[in-house]
Amino acid sequence: MIRTHTCGELTLKEKGKKVVLCGWIASRRDHGDIIFMDIRDKYGITQIVFDPEKNKDAHMEAHELRNEYCVKITGLISPRPADTVNKKIPTGEVEVEVERIDIFSKSDTPPFEVRDDIDVSEEMRLKYRYLDLRRSSMQRKLTVKHKAYKFVSDFLDQEGFISVETPMLTKSTPEGARDYLVPSRLHEGSFYALPQSPQIFKQLLMVSGAEKYFQIVRCFRDEDLRADRQPEFTQLDMEMSFVEEEDIWDVCERLFQGLFKKVLEIDIPTPFPRMDYEEAVTRYGSDKPDTRFDVLLNDLTEDVAGSDFKIFKDIASSGGKIMALAAPGYGSSSRKEIDDLTSFVSDYGAKGLAYFKVEENEITSAITKFFSPELLETFRSKTGARPGDMIFMVADSKEVACNALGALRLLIGKKKNLVDDKKFNFLWVVNFPLFKYDKENKRWASEHHPFTSFRAEDKALIENNEPGKVRSLSYDLVLNGSEIGSGSIRIHDREIQKKIFDILGLTEEEYKNKFGFLLEAFNYGPPPHGGVAFGLDRLVALFTNDSSIREVIPFPKTQKGTCLLTDAPSKVDDEQLRELGIRLRKNKDKG
Repeated sequence: MIRTHTCGELTLKEKGKKVVLCGWIASRRDHGDIIFMDIRDKYGITQIVFDPEKNKDAHMEAHELRNEYCVKITGLISPRPADTVNKKIPTGEVEVEVERIDIFSKSDTPPFEVRDDIDVSEEMRLKYRYLDLRRSSMQRKLTVKHKAYKFVSDFLDQEGFISVETPMLTKSTPEGARDYLVPSRLHEGSFYALPQSPQIFKQLLMVSGAEKYFQIVRCFRDEDLRADRQPEFTQLDMEMSFVEEEDIWDVCERLFQGLFKKVLEIDIPTPFPRMDYEEAVTRYGSDKPDTRFDVLLNDLTEDVAGSDFKIFKDIASSGGKIMALAAPGYGSSSRKEIDDLTSFVSDYGAKGLAYFKVEENEITSAITKFFSPELLETFRSKTGARPGDMIFMVADSKEVACNALGALRLLIGKKKNLVDDKKFNFLWVVNFPLFKYDKENKRWASEHHPFTSFRAEDKALIENNEPGKVRSLSYDLVLNGSEIGSGSIRIHDREIQKKIFDILGLTEEEYKNKFGFLLEAFNYGPPPHGGVAFGLDRLVALFTNDSSIREVIPFPKTQKGTCLLTDAPSKVDDEQLRELGIRLRKNKDKG
């Protein structure tokens, strides 16, 4: 190689040696005649010295060097003076006395300094992502991601899985989000779709006898974006034949146990706890509960149904829920703080927020007159409230009441520092409903996807057309309140699959058009099978303690789905469109 060492490995052991370093000029300090610079590569930083008394020519050339020039430095290793040793870096005891400079390329003045502690907008970082990635913190994130991917591949290889590629250009099938469509030049008017996941192909691989499949795969979804979403993302996809839920959970738990030990040197206990979907929603207000703190929701519907408070009585009699939680230390909240919390829960559909202050010998509220002393004591005992706490209640439909208080629970945990950031609480959420009712379109939809199987004991509910009560054989893996993976045992019986399509309102023509090739494959002895998929970007973001997955994706999109680096998406010329048989409508023609 051009260099003899990296910029992160020189120590006193190399004292007196001639070395060649390559990298970028990271900083410059002129101390009279002597010039000090730092040279940086992905491995670290080394101080270099230009002393006119030792090498006049190199000293003269040093005046030309600027930050981010890419250079090769040749020189001798010498100890730093004792009062200049930097113990914060591995190379902090040595410096290189430069004898020769070779400039590979020059740099314009960068739009921001390439160092970790920068105060610059995310937009600027994304526009100049190649400079942002030079920072040591970003290099560490790339390395963490690499180590995670390598461990996953090695572990699954040892478990007998094989990595199989699946198509990037495939058929458009409904999977919950919009497809990205790719027009075909050879088949004018027809389109490929970029895969939202390899779901159907991995099931076909099970029909093919592959038995244990995995793939670290790119997936695409054309959906509204949030901080934790990207239009393209990386997924660990797994599928196994002749298995039940416990078999899949066992492999996944050992995978994550090894992964956390490898990347973070943390011991994760197994087996992971299991929690029923219904318990997660009614106790934590979420199907991805953060179990690192104990503030829980409580159902007080039956308790308040006979009270004199009309709002609660009406909600209870109409099938709604009155849910409550005890907020530690909120008893001293001001009216404005209460109003802010009321506004907060309204964002989740709640029409109001009732509150009761818990004092040493009484419970006070503007509405206590509607409740007997015995009922107020029930509020306190069921929520576990203590003096100085506030009991908050939301009365609404079950979905709204649980969602609103679940969000409030997380807000309280954050504001009161109830969450231990050093904890990693894994949890399998199980027994999801197989279907959810789409009120807008007045039909049943899949909670996960239409290939999910259901509990054998619920088969009669399918046959009796009671889809809302059917429990699926699906499972989500939750870590610290984030869903990092989801999977299920799949349907392998063609007739049952057709029945599910019927419940979803798909005609025979529709499901044959969309999934005909899968149903055809099911004519040839499909095995029982199941699998799971994990969002690797989100997992790596947890490893690096980042709140956004954009931080661990080398070249991410913004929340508007744009790439500031390349200006994608972009216009294409009319000739390209003509070749594809596409004509764009004018804005005024858009409906």
